[in-house]
Parts: sequence; structure tokens; C-alpha cells
Amino acid sequence: MSKSGPLLVGITGGIGSGKSTVAKIFSILGIPIYYADDRAKWLMANNIQLKNRITTAFGVDSYLPDGNPNRSFLAKEVFSDPEKVKTINSLVHPAVGKDFADWASIQSSPYVLKEAALIFETGNNKVLDHVINVSSPLKIRIARTLMRDPFRSEEQVNQIINQQLPDEQKNELADFVIKNTDNKLLIPQVLSIHQQLIAEKCE
Repeated sequence: MSKSGPLLVGITGGIGSGKSTVAKIFSILGIPIYYADDRAKWLMANNIQLKNRITTAFGVDSYLPDGNPNRSFLAKEVFSDPEKVKTINSLVHPAVGKDFADWASIQSSPYVLKEAALIFETGNNKVLDHVINVSSPLKIRIARTLMRDPFRSEEQVNQIINQQLPDEQKNELADFVIKNTDNKLLIPQVLSIHQQLIAEKCE
């Protein structure tokens, strides 16, 4: 838990839940956002130690000749195998954790958001002050993901979903829940949480 500096707040949700959209609303309010999944991709392509560990674990096919991760290979050979998923997560998540801590330490806002697909699954919630879960119906999540990630099949999307905690369980564990459904407006929900976090930091 953070004692000085900003409150560390995680924002999570199953694949396709819309957590990035919700995070953008917080950014409009002036809250710095750390996009853990995007940053993980950057670290996988640019952090030499991490690249070496991934290559050692999964072979030279893990990277393209230009040095970027071979996403189609990793999606097929790694992310479809639960044991290999555990292995790559054990390499990537510590690198992201250190990167986030370094980033958060130089922010001056009342709180910062760490947007990540896996927070409870990795135990990362233990080093955060609060966690927000973005909740959305499963069918909508699958449809959104297939539109966003044309390189993924529906089977691969379902495999990713099966590796994440069920939405109901995340809702129980989270300090705040944002419902991203057709009949729920996002902005009022975000403003309510924003005001609560500002008030907590000002206490």
C-alpha cells in the first residue's frame, strides 16, 4: 500500500470488457494512466533481459527478425497452453511491476491508475490501494475482442477468458465495480469513483 505519493489504483476487467475506454475517461479528468498490457508489449520488444528470458523459454521463433515479438507464434504456441502462460507471465509481470513502480514514483496526482487485464490473478492487488473492475456481459466481450484483434480466433479468445477469473468473482474482490452495459452510462460511474478517491487522498 502506498503511504506517500499517489494512491495506487488498479483498473481491470476481462478481455473485451472495455477497461481501456473507462481508463480514457479517467485520463480526461487528469489522472495518469499506466497501460500495463501496452507497456508489457513495449518491454517484450525493448527490454534486453526480458527478451533473452523469453527466447530461452520458448525458442528463437518467439521473435521476428526485426526484434519484435512474433505475436502469431506466441498466440498459437504459448497463450493456448496454460502452463506456458504461467511461464511467460512469471517473466513479464515482474518487469512490468518494476516499471510501474518507477513510473508511479514520479507522478504528482492524488492517485494513478494501473490498467491491466490480470490483477487479482497475479496477486498484484496486494501492492495496490484499490482495484476497480469493469464488468461486461460475456457475449459482448467476445464480440468486441474479435473486432479489435482480427489475428485471434474465437477459440483463442475463449482460452484467454478461461485463464482469467470469472467476472462475478472479480466484482466481489474489487473495491469498485463499473458496469459497462448498454443501459449503464460510464461517465457518472467514473465521476463517483474519482470523487471518492480524491476525498480519501485529502483526508
